[in-house]
Amino acid sequence: MTERDVPPDDPKAKNPDWAANQSQVPTIGSTGKAGPPPSSSLPADSVPGQRSIGRYRLLKKLGEGGMGQVWLAQQDAPVRRQVALKLIRVGLYDDSVVQRFQSERQSLAIMDHPAIAKVFDAGATPDGQPYFVMEYVDGVAVTEYCDNKKLKISERLELFIKISEGVQHAHQKAIIHRDLKPANILVVEVDGKPVPRIIDFGLARPVSAGVAGGVLFTQSVGFVGTPGYMSPEQAEPAGSDIDTRTDVYSLGVVLYVLLTGSLPFDPEKWKNRPLYDVLHELYQDEPMRPSTKVGDRQLAAPAASDRGTQPRPLSRQLRGDLDWISMKALEKDRDRRYGTPSELAADIRRYLRHEPVTARPASPAYRLRKYVRRHRVGVSVAAGLALLLVGFAGMQAEEVRRVTRERDRANRITAFMTDMFKVSDPSEARGNTVTAREILDKASQNIDSGLAKDPAVQAQMMYVMGDVYTGLGLYTQAESLLRRAFDIQRKTRGPDDSETLQSMNALANPLIRNGKTQEAEKLLSQALDATRRKFGPSDRKTLAASSNLALAIEDEGRVPEAQKILRETSDTALAELGPDDPDTVKYEGNLASALTELGRLDESEKLHREVFESCRRSLGPDHPTTISAMINLAVDISEQGRYADSEAIYRQLIEIQRRVYGPEHPNTLMAMSNMAGTISDQGRYVEAEKIQRDLLEIQRRVMGPENPDTLSTMGNLVNTLAGEKRFAEAEKLQLETLEINRRVRGPNHPETALAMYNLACVKALDGRRDEAIALVRQSLDHGLDPRTAGAIADDEDLVSLRGDDRFAGLVADGRRRAEVARKPD
Repeated sequence: MTERDVPPDDPKAKNPDWAANQSQVPTIGSTGKAGPPPSSSLPADSVPGQRSIGRYRLLKKLGEGGMGQVWLAQQDAPVRRQVALKLIRVGLYDDSVVQRFQSERQSLAIMDHPAIAKVFDAGATPDGQPYFVMEYVDGVAVTEYCDNKKLKISERLELFIKISEGVQHAHQKAIIHRDLKPANILVVEVDGKPVPRIIDFGLARPVSAGVAGGVLFTQSVGFVGTPGYMSPEQAEPAGSDIDTRTDVYSLGVVLYVLLTGSLPFDPEKWKNRPLYDVLHELYQDEPMRPSTKVGDRQLAAPAASDRGTQPRPLSRQLRGDLDWISMKALEKDRDRRYGTPSELAADIRRYLRHEPVTARPASPAYRLRKYVRRHRVGVSVAAGLALLLVGFAGMQAEEVRRVTRERDRANRITAFMTDMFKVSDPSEARGNTVTAREILDKASQNIDSGLAKDPAVQAQMMYVMGDVYTGLGLYTQAESLLRRAFDIQRKTRGPDDSETLQSMNALANPLIRNGKTQEAEKLLSQALDATRRKFGPSDRKTLAASSNLALAIEDEGRVPEAQKILRETSDTALAELGPDDPDTVKYEGNLASALTELGRLDESEKLHREVFESCRRSLGPDHPTTISAMINLAVDISEQGRYADSEAIYRQLIEIQRRVYGPEHPNTLMAMSNMAGTISDQGRYVEAEKIQRDLLEIQRRVMGPENPDTLSTMGNLVNTLAGEKRFAEAEKLQLETLEINRRVRGPNHPETALAMYNLACVKALDGRRDEAIALVRQSLDHGLDPRTAGAIADDEDLVSLRGDDRFAGLVADGRRRAEVARKPD
């Protein structure tokens, strides 16, 4: 949909600049007689940049409405600036149009407020076309600005107060706007802060004929304004019995949209309906309260996301005072509406200051709640004094003990933090540059002695530091701290406490990355059961625990079982959180990776692409979730044999990872290992070997020789050496890889079975048929992953075994195993 295709009363209509709005004024009804429709208000041969009106050189036409055109113009003297020049269209010189044009010009000229676009000049062209020159506002509609910036409700209300003050200024100058809507309220940033500009007073009218220079004109037929934003009295056919409260109603609609993202009434439903039906709805039907509106499941997720929160908290925030304020501004009986925009703004200020609002019946309980909210400290002190009077002696003793405990805790934390940062002292650092990693390492070493007397704080600090180590890819240090945090919390807070469960889930991550998947699976199973009991099956914590358990099961080689759990988790998240929620996107990515492991590459690539595009659009290209999705997509493409395409993605990915994670982060190193594998698959063995040997040296140093990522790079190097026909070196390295897998993961782990299979491939390439066949059989019996098992017949490394009946039996067995695993859940 192009910008001009967006319905003008859509609260998210795009408004790239002030003048663009002039072509989007959606009036209904007529404004009197009109001349023949002109094609342009300028000669047909005029060229932008060469035609001038007075001292203004026209640069380009920005918009055209029913009454006039708006041009971007350049003023060179007495000051140099860009302005917006509006002139009446040729052929529209009848009295009503000229009066409206002059009224808009005069209305803007007499106003002087930061929230209202300013008029600089006015006049007429040599052929009699009236025009006026005003400030060029390069802004966007207020709703679009708020949504793009993800402004919170309080920030939107502060901006709305400024808008209301601008409208109040117009009313003080005896001007009613009559077409207030997001498209006519633009926002620009001045010194990094949003500033509204109210534009397009083309439908404005004086409150009385006494306005200096103004002419009171009326409409003989129909009504003018924007469907969805007009007050009931403005929509009347006569449209003449209006006052400043009609602008209050329109401001109420704008407020409603800022709070909910939707209009109170849908003007699309009014199309092709008789006028009396529309008027009946405006006068009789009550709009939903804002808190009820955002409870709609289709609207809740996007509305909450645009406001930097979740659906339920958003509904709770709107419930109460903001419901009352909105509904009072939208009162059909204008005598019950706010009398002025300033009254509406004042009530919003009261809400922001936690004071009682005038829109709400002020019961004693309501006033008491507001008083307590405003004076929390004072009320707490008063309540404490009252309790002290009841049991002074006992309470005083307990207070002394509490203060002493808090003082001692604060002293311990202060001492620990002071010692933690001593490494940055010049006398300690001895002139060296101190990194955050060094501070973290020092803290982790001293945490036992520094906080030994306060296990609750000690466990909390261990959890935080362990989580940071995980983010840095330092999984051994992370495991140690998170394991100790979990043990302390389990003893002091109990196994089902929220913080204990949080530590269990956090601990599972480094356990998996360190190859301890069986322990991680057991831990996550316990965490999932407890989380489901405590929070329910659809809670975010439960979904996270379920996804983590599935990843551990998948790493154990039970891919069909993992895929089933991931499918259920993804479907629940989709229904409860919505398709654009970051957690939903993450779970869909995990599901796609399981489909890759099952060999369902068409499905997995399609889903991985959707996840990647969603992450890049909503989170940006450098976000860790986007990077993870990019890795998974590259793996899918490589698995399909499109090595050059996969290599191109990896090169782009590694550049991002080095910038975001650093050159020696495990994620960066793994991406480099995968890229080297695709280079080797293309026959560029020398180039691949150099990358893999450099990587192996770094991974052994940073992550350890038995880390799963290190073993993966060793396997890739084996393939490269075999491609170079250096079979003796390849066999030696593969035997080392197999031995480490047997020792660390056990003889029946899928990775151990894969190491056996890769050794068989080396022996087959070296012409040692019997040894190769025996090793393929062992790999199948020890749990070779179904995707590899099903592709034995097509493996070019085993081509020397074809024609052997023993090999044919292995092929048939592998296909049976793959078929069982490939069945859809």
